[in-house]
Amino acid sequence: MPAYVFPPAVVAGEFAVDTEDILTEVRARQPHVPWLSRADGIAASTGIATRGWMLPLDEVSAGASGGLLTPHESAARTALAADGFGDGDTGRIVAALSAAPAPRTVQERNEPAWQAVQAYGERAARQALDAAGLRAADVDCLITSHSTTPALPGLDVALANRLPLRDDVLLLPASQWACIAGTRSLALAADLVAADPDRTVLVVISEALSTTYQPGDDTLESLITRLLFADTAVAAVVTGRPRPGTCLRLDAVWHHTLPGTMGLHRLETRHDGVHFLMDRSGPRAVQRTVLAMWEWLRARHPYDDWHPDLLLAHPGGTRVLEYMQQTMPESWPADLLEHSRDSYTTGNRGGAAVFDIISRAHRSAPKPGSRTVLYAAAPGLTATAVEAEWM
Repeated sequence: MPAYVFPPAVVAGEFAVDTEDILTEVRARQPHVPWLSRADGIAASTGIATRGWMLPLDEVSAGASGGLLTPHESAARTALAADGFGDGDTGRIVAALSAAPAPRTVQERNEPAWQAVQAYGERAARQALDAAGLRAADVDCLITSHSTTPALPGLDVALANRLPLRDDVLLLPASQWACIAGTRSLALAADLVAADPDRTVLVVISEALSTTYQPGDDTLESLITRLLFADTAVAAVVTGRPRPGTCLRLDAVWHHTLPGTMGLHRLETRHDGVHFLMDRSGPRAVQRTVLAMWEWLRARHPYDDWHPDLLLAHPGGTRVLEYMQQTMPESWPADLLEHSRDSYTTGNRGGAAVFDIISRAHRSAPKPGSRTVLYAAAPGLTATAVEAEWM
């Protein structure tokens, strides 16, 4: 410490998916679920009218092209004949079942998303380097994160080839950081440039969270998952010395992990792809990390008149944003979370969220010296905060 950050590049998913489109798909596919009458109210409570995905809704929600019977058509015909069905009835039954979409496999769901993650990540990386006035050859270390498209080699190696980077660049993939990828990547980058102030670190986070859209799931939690997530790639350059164009100076880092909370939010890989599962007690656990962060800030600034000028937070949802607003000192400005709320209206961007929020704050031109706190919490539950100041 300190470390210096250039304005992040943000590449949102190019396919606009409206909340009403998702509700229409849900009503058509699951007309008898007990919570359907509540779906409109739940959707409205998210505050999200539209979100950008890397792939269109009809592709994300599609079933397998081969139908339910493929590759078991012959066995089905034999079984129907044994039960006394004639050729005509058998043909009609087989045709109907073959037309019904089967669940897509992990490969069918993940492969197009993984290709998109790489392409979007490259676009964000090139934009971030342009914003910093640098070339790919100037990068000494690459930190990457992508949580929903497991791949080996991962995004780090893919970008090393796509940009391309020098062959001696340190590659640091962090594919399971999820929602804390923004804050924790900056914390790690700060450590790297503290060890060598002449080092240039490129951070790239590319999240295709729409991969978790599972149209066959019929739980209320699955509806919420389908409504929340957006796809975004972000990138930023971090250096050990101030340079023309840097917008933030990073001064201090805080980490916190709650034991015994691994099951509250989790990603499971099944035969039909990845599923994001949530426990309803999750927000209360996240709130505990918020209280711990307040304690950290109070210890650093034991003065009644201290407060941040901006609080750029990704706590995962509006409930925790409201809790942050309620628990911060009354003397703090009421609009500290303005940019966080603004970002959330276009979806939960996961690990890309904090960079998107920084970008929104940067466009509002904060005064030099504005005190800023970055915060994010992720499944685990684990949280990272960074104290910073605008340049």
